[in-house]
Amino acid sequence: MTLSAAALTTDLTPRPVGTVYVTGGASGLGAAVVEAVTRAGGTPVVLDRVVPGPGVAHTLVDLADSDDAARAVRALADEVGPPDAVVTAAGIDACGPLTEIDVETWERVLRVNLFGTVAVVRAALPYLAERRGTVITVSSTLGLRGAGDATAYCASKFAIRGFSQALAAELAGRVGVTCLVPGGMRTPFFDGRPAKYRPGEDADLNDPRSTAATVVMALRQPVGSEIREMLVMSSGETSWP
Repeated sequence: MTLSAAALTTDLTPRPVGTVYVTGGASGLGAAVVEAVTRAGGTPVVLDRVVPGPGVAHTLVDLADSDDAARAVRALADEVGPPDAVVTAAGIDACGPLTEIDVETWERVLRVNLFGTVAVVRAALPYLAERRGTVITVSSTLGLRGAGDATAYCASKFAIRGFSQALAAELAGRVGVTCLVPGGMRTPFFDGRPAKYRPGEDADLNDPRSTAATVVMALRQPVGSEIREMLVMSSGETSWP
């Protein structure tokens, strides 16, 4: 088999990470992404309800409010510079049977996880299109297989995966779209839950730094090469397959 002339002249130089907007960057996976981006020579910018670590550019925003999320992106673009990439790591949950979760709590999960993702991506797209940038959305193994007492979370994460696939088709050749599908991680995400909704002490969970390293790998793909979907989990975890 011989390579075409186009293949032989393709620039395989990894892209610089650049300026990366990270939702939920004050804790958990988002904070691990901030650290990984910094180590890779990039500039993380955080959108969260909580102040991130010292020295990290950020804005406080309620991602459940789509208008607020869009305003935050535009303000950050003016204040610290437009994004080369967006990573939508913010996420919340509401555990319990559907009939025992009040409507407002259930719907807030969708507003933060799904609508917040869409609002930030929508607002960032004009900047990303100028740079042939990258969107990395964050689904979950519970966006591949449903689990009881997690209807809101599963609904949001299944939707993020579908949104990502459709967006990748829509933006092909202009903006890269990667859907990250992480398994459980050792983060504060499980804190404050009833014991039956927390992983056991012997649960095999991934270090969020390992998951964040794959984000940087996706961000550094040469122009014209994109990782459409990444499933990353601890080798002993049982949430998938």
